[in-house]
Amino acid sequence: MEFITSSFYPTEILALIQYKFLRSNNKSKEISSWSERKKRCYQFLEMTSGSFSSIIMELEQEYRDLICMFYLVLRGMDTIEDDMTIPIDKKIPLLRTFHEKISQKDWIFTENGPNEKDRQLLMEFDVVIEEFLLLPKECQDIIIDITKRMGNGMADYIEKTSHDRYSIITIKEFDEYCHYVAGLVGIGINDLFNAVGAKVPSTSKNSKIIISMGLFLQKINIVRDFTEDLNENRKYWPKQIWTKYVEEIDELILPENKISSIYCLSEMILNTLLHVIECLDYLFTVKNGDILIFGFAAKPLIIAYATLALTFKNYNTFAVKNKVKIRKGEAAKLVLQCTDMYEVARLFREYTKVILKKNNDSSDPNFMQINIACGQMLLY
Repeated sequence: MEFITSSFYPTEILALIQYKFLRSNNKSKEISSWSERKKRCYQFLEMTSGSFSSIIMELEQEYRDLICMFYLVLRGMDTIEDDMTIPIDKKIPLLRTFHEKISQKDWIFTENGPNEKDRQLLMEFDVVIEEFLLLPKECQDIIIDITKRMGNGMADYIEKTSHDRYSIITIKEFDEYCHYVAGLVGIGINDLFNAVGAKVPSTSKNSKIIISMGLFLQKINIVRDFTEDLNENRKYWPKQIWTKYVEEIDELILPENKISSIYCLSEMILNTLLHVIECLDYLFTVKNGDILIFGFAAKPLIIAYATLALTFKNYNTFAVKNKVKIRKGEAAKLVLQCTDMYEVARLFREYTKVILKKNNDSSDPNFMQINIACGQMLLY
């Protein structure tokens, strides 16, 4: 299917073939010597993370195992948070104590709803725990600390919103939520790299730009997944934004509100665009270090930015089934092009031009601010 969607783009077909070849080579390294338990963890990584798994696989094994286990631990906790079938009085204590579960051998969770897509990960979570406990103690402590902070942040958010029909009211709350579920991930990854001697910047001196990368990635997911989340009664778009355009958030999907919905989408994207410069600032700090770590940081960012450009002014964002996604061939091409800071900055400028070209409705209340944000990006 991925070759069909890229059939009118010959360079993407070539990129897909090349990327699949590289992935095959990467996966064949060392795998034959892995334990069955470790192989299962990497199967879960591929099942739950999509394209991110291939980016993780490009890292050296020392880094790769750390990020794999960190991701699976947080994915397990996130699967509990996302599951709307779990009663709040059960969910909140689980989130607050999840950091303790990851050190308890044989712990599993079997109470996810039947339609929760990542429920199997938690049903076999004892496999993850066994591999987690093989990590260096310093790295275990980092993962436990981030998991604790994130779990408490998620629980606080649920408690705060359990008595309100809307999940997030203000833009400040929106940033706080994204900080807990994604900003802390960036902090944890940077700390893990530092713990094993990788050439990455100090976390304490660069926390603002590290957190901003997490916010950027999370906000794009929230924008893109609007309808999917709404169908599951998850309302992450801040009320402070959408009430400017409709009276109730679910009215954004109504055809008669198309123009208002597009303008609301513009403001959500503008809010996300404000993080781009700081994302590039972080990449600039790692550009002279390990090329694989640079690629690990840069690739998700440019794929996310391409997704943002595709989502901008795209009414399919509000469609029931047609989830907005860039072509896999385009994603493969971008991944292969993330070779250095110069090339990554060029790619960001190209997609900024796409956004500027689509920003052609001066009646959009966000028209001027989007132009200004894009102009700053082009000057980077």
